[in-house]
Amino acid sequence: MYIGFRAIIGYMNIRKLQNYWFDGYKDVLLTAEKLYEAKRYHHCLFFGHLALEKLLKAVVVNKIKTHATPTHDLVKLVKATNIEISAEILDDLAEINKFNINARYDSYKLAFYKTATKEYTIIWRLKIKKISIWLKSKLNQK
Repeated sequence: MYIGFRAIIGYMNIRKLQNYWFDGYKDVLLTAEKLYEAKRYHHCLFFGHLALEKLLKAVVVNKIKTHATPTHDLVKLVKATNIEISAEILDDLAEINKFNINARYDSYKLAFYKTATKEYTIIWRLKIKKISIWLKSKLNQK
């Protein structure tokens, strides 16, 4: 019987919930790196977005001591943390949001596929890593 994600995490304490999101972040980040090595740049960036989403949800749980909003919007998630954030990081998160592509829109996926060159992916992988380091510092997590 399916009891739902919210019901499952409702039983977790805050530390376990934070670790759930953080462990998911590490797993997805590893997948992003493997996709980069395989030259699957558009998928690498999608998983980079997913990694930041999971890391941000860990930070939200850490900072506000409750469940993160069920959203893929990185800007909305970082604002929920109530931590001070630079305009540059906000702008980067808004751009990274575009990597989370809705599978229904084939023309958008094709356009993004053409945009996600090796050079473009190198730039955005570095930005994702920089943001990840900054976010992890907010968790005091190793």
